[in-house]
Amino acid sequence: MCNNSKSTVIEPHYHSNAAELIYCICGAAVVSLINPITKELLDFPICPGQVANLPQGWLHYIVAAMDDTHLLAIFDAPIPETIYGSDLLRLTPANIISYTYCLDKAQVEDTLSPIKTTTVLGPPPGCCDQGNVPGKMTQSQQASGYQPYPAQGYYNQGYTAQYLQQPYVQQSPYRQYPGIQE
Repeated sequence: MCNNSKSTVIEPHYHSNAAELIYCICGAAVVSLINPITKELLDFPICPGQVANLPQGWLHYIVAAMDDTHLLAIFDAPIPETIYGSDLLRLTPANIISYTYCLDKAQVEDTLSPIKTTTVLGPPPGCCDQGNVPGKMTQSQQASGYQPYPAQGYYNQGYTAQYLQQPYVQQSPYRQYPGIQE
């Protein structure tokens, strides 16, 4: 993610052989993942100095909440194997998708036809209704003074054995950040 990174998405994907730690260097992002056991979508806002832990095999995606967002991804495998959502959609035959989910095959083909390669960072230039982008604050959120940052310590669950296989966000105890209230 870079200077004009607000609302940029690291597409839904998972790592079959690695856990991932996302460290926020600057900016802000929302790290989202699906718990494969509870089938629950979990959202973790992070800002500078915070990390999000993504267990191996958990489907996840990241949305930049502001421009100049820079993240560092750290894996526990030398070469993480990544399965991207765009590859699942473009490489699974339309007749399998339409039959499995009882969808109209022609509509599936038409909907998925623009996906020609692995996306990784989306949306592609010139795509999407920019008024309805994940991570973009609504007018009511802006008017109420909503901050995309969590309160300091809100996600501070500690780094204990019980959390090693669960997603968590750890607040750095060494820095104070503008806009974060205790």
